[in-house]
Amino acid sequence: MTRMQGITTAGLLVLIALVSGCGPQAVTHHAEDQIPDDLAEWGIVTIDGDRLVWSEQVQVYDLNTPLFTDYAHKLRTAYVPEGAQAQLADTGDLTWPVGTVFSKTFYYPKGQKAGQVQKAEFDPQEIENGLSLEEHRLIETRLLVHYDSGWKAIGYVWNEEQTHAQREVTGALVPLTLQTSTGQQDFTYVVPDANQCIGCHATAFKTKQALPIGPGQARFVNRTVPGQAGNQLAVWQERGWLSGAHDTQASAPDWRDGSASVDARARAYLDINCGHCHSPEGAGDTSGLWLQQNVTALNRLGVCKPPIAAGQGTGGNRWGITPGKPDESILHYRMASLDPGAMMPELGRSLVHDEGVELIAEWIAGMDGECNEPEAGFSLDRTAD
Repeated sequence: MTRMQGITTAGLLVLIALVSGCGPQAVTHHAEDQIPDDLAEWGIVTIDGDRLVWSEQVQVYDLNTPLFTDYAHKLRTAYVPEGAQAQLADTGDLTWPVGTVFSKTFYYPKGQKAGQVQKAEFDPQEIENGLSLEEHRLIETRLLVHYDSGWKAIGYVWNEEQTHAQREVTGALVPLTLQTSTGQQDFTYVVPDANQCIGCHATAFKTKQALPIGPGQARFVNRTVPGQAGNQLAVWQERGWLSGAHDTQASAPDWRDGSASVDARARAYLDINCGHCHSPEGAGDTSGLWLQQNVTALNRLGVCKPPIAAGQGTGGNRWGITPGKPDESILHYRMASLDPGAMMPELGRSLVHDEGVELIAEWIAGMDGECNEPEAGFSLDRTAD
């Protein structure tokens, strides 16, 4: 568990000015039955010359440990109506008020030719003064809007000219070529439809209640402001958006942080990428595989756990995780697969996340135990690096 470092009020106000907005446009919160077809009508992110900018009324934020979406970069913003506050519980749950709008713009560094995009690490300087359209290709912007009736997912797809984003209820398919250090790969970026968005965000699956994933838990947003010094929770509280004890909250490890243990990194990766579905309340509850960070029972994590209804998704393997043997583990097989009947996650990717698969393989390889032993004999090697 980590604790936030204290910073001065004056310092926080400077940070807010730096990362809040780079455009004068005002945010317009549209009624649920009057959602515009043009993203610009929200005033959250708009095109200004050769840059994508955001309103001064929103706050750019980021997650401690990122989700994978075909190597796309993401510009995230939050908007809270004036006078409203989110509530931070001691459990780390964040409850956002009606009127809150989260936006997430997916984009790539441009490749050498039209239709080509680059696989590259995110650099906070990309969004320091707005996002350069000469250097980046916009793909889609998703909104998650809190209405009286609950959270509603609204998707917009950017045109090839990068001049506007149009609402697409049925999603879209965007053919791209990913350039890497070793070559290139053609793939189809899948913009999800409204039902698919809710399918992931319905973390309370039985009630079909959609909720924010990243900003729904303090552990995912308890970090420094992107590209600046200062904690996001503290900045939100200084801005008047947040009520609650933020200085005792846990912080999820970054799965890319090589200084953390393999166990901590792997659990953080599974938590953010899989835990919203694979939980006692999520859509994957019937699998019996629960991958949230607070799960400690090894069988719930898949160790020596036979599948309940994986079908062809087993890859001929017997156990969710076979200690010491990633190539004989269903979890590893499904992450490394592109077969629509086997791949996990089912949504949100058309490519294999090589780095994520490698991390989980290393994690499994470091586990002790044999699946023909009693459960008490299974153990995770917590010190393996």
